[in-house]
Amino acid sequence: MKRENIIHQGKVERIEKNKIFVRIEQKAACSECHAASGCIVADKNDKIIEVNDYAGCYALQEDVLVSTRSSMGLFAVVVAYLIPLLSVAIAVITGITVCNSETVGGFAGLLVLCFYYFILYLIRDKIKKNLLFTISKITD
Repeated sequence: MKRENIIHQGKVERIEKNKIFVRIEQKAACSECHAASGCIVADKNDKIIEVNDYAGCYALQEDVLVSTRSSMGLFAVVVAYLIPLLSVAIAVITGITVCNSETVGGFAGLLVLCFYYFILYLIRDKIKKNLLFTISKITD
């Protein structure tokens, strides 16, 4: 099976020791439409990606390519969306079933969600080590 990479073009925002911070402009698929300026669906977000680099051959405001394995994208979706969704659903259903109260189920869902994101915050450095990005110069 061929491993594919997720590649985005960005601009070097800042450099600190062995870390390069690259600004990536993410656009919705419809942002290229001629009516995108008047459409609320066409969104544009900037993301800052932190990349470890020991070569030191990049300059501020330089256009670069940032890439990661597509499996990292799947991992991010599972951690950010799938696990919290399932946890909240299970907590709400359990709360409603056990206490026969939708209010208790709702609070249980919120409590589980807060606890999940708190744990995620505590282990953020461990997760960051697994999310590896690579940087490369743009060649014409």
